[in-house]
Amino acid sequence: MDRIQHIYQLQNELDQKIIKERNLSHILFEEWMQKDCIAIISELSELMEEVNYKWWKNPKVLDKKRIHEELIDVFHFFVSMCIKADLTPEDLYAGYLEKNKENVERQDGKSRKQGYNSIL
Repeated sequence: MDRIQHIYQLQNELDQKIIKERNLSHILFEEWMQKDCIAIISELSELMEEVNYKWWKNPKVLDKKRIHEELIDVFHFFVSMCIKADLTPEDLYAGYLEKNKENVERQDGKSRKQGYNSIL
């Protein structure tokens, strides 16, 4: 089992435990997606607090451990969403490769989409 598959397995086990123990089996897919989006936004807000986004405050010393923790929290909810949407690790990998290629082409000015022409 590769690492991403293992992460999926662990996340699915955690999700199922939470659903069972908190009696959440009635929640529909659409609502789960909404809840997970809100959770990711919340975790990203916590990450923002760690990286001194408030220009009107004196910056604090960055704590990489806390930054990593917040990124991992975001990842937990992202993986949970992938599982709920039936996006397998293989699908995620293939989709990433395809989108990465497209994004590189955009940056190289080779995209047919408007707004990505080279500015040089």
